[in-house]
Amino acid sequence: MLTRRHIRVKVMQCIYALIQSKDDSLEKQEKFLRVSIENMYVLYLLVLSLLAELHRLAEKHAQHASKKYLATEEDNYPDPKKFVNNRLLVQISSNESLKKELSKRKLNNWYLNEEYVKIIYKEVTSSDIYKAYMTNGKSGYEADKDVVIQLFKDIIAPNEKIYEYFEDDKLTWVDDIPIVNTFLVKRLRKVSEPSNESFFLPALLKDQQDMDFANELLTKTLLNDAKWEKEIEGKTPNWDNDRIAEIDSIILKMAICELLNFSSIPEKVTLNEYLEIAKEYSTPKSSIFINGVLDKLAKEYKSSGKLQKIGRGLR
Repeated sequence: MLTRRHIRVKVMQCIYALIQSKDDSLEKQEKFLRVSIENMYVLYLLVLSLLAELHRLAEKHAQHASKKYLATEEDNYPDPKKFVNNRLLVQISSNESLKKELSKRKLNNWYLNEEYVKIIYKEVTSSDIYKAYMTNGKSGYEADKDVVIQLFKDIIAPNEKIYEYFEDDKLTWVDDIPIVNTFLVKRLRKVSEPSNESFFLPALLKDQQDMDFANELLTKTLLNDAKWEKEIEGKTPNWDNDRIAEIDSIILKMAICELLNFSSIPEKVTLNEYLEIAKEYSTPKSSIFINGVLDKLAKEYKSSGKLQKIGRGLR
């Protein structure tokens, strides 16, 4: 679920939190990193379960509508229960493995905060996407899947109330929301009717190596802070250290640490990854500055023999 870039961002956030809190306990930061990474999976489960809760609320409304004596807007549709019978939503809401995972983690957020589900349901059912789906006469798994993806991208993911709810719950989720939403959309596009229940419960990390990489990058960046500081100073003679933004300084130190300590990661990969992170988390001027400093350092390390890379295609 998480890529190496996501892991690098998590390490960056962790170092930034340490600087802000002025807490130099490495043990605490390692725990913060682990919890922050694990919480991304919790966020994913909550977003996915929101679709299940949306379906349950639709079922409840359909049951109430069948007992009414006056016609409702739903009655005007060719098949008033089309959304309730949406194959993808049924697949998610009836997923026993998902239910067990939510129960095991005691994630009953939407039960305790049902008003958010109601807000989403109201926006969904009043949207043009929903109305077009209910009247277009198309049926089948792919048509059902397409509307769920469209509703998620256009109605659910951008919803400010949901965003605020997640932000209030855990501050680290502010940066995680776009990553989780993008991952879920990709997952929804890949799912098929025969997909087993575990499809929606992917592993958080590819393997233990990813967690080892995260811990090692955090530890080596922090423990060698003074060393990385000197490396930056030598390449920024016209810059006072106080003028380098905190986040830019962290990105530079992490990149230098990775270039010199992770021999199996190609130099190009490291430079590209941190440049992309800088583009997202720094100003345009900062990303140009970071690119210039790293380019100079990489060339210097190559010529001096400090840049040692091992593996196929590396030198």
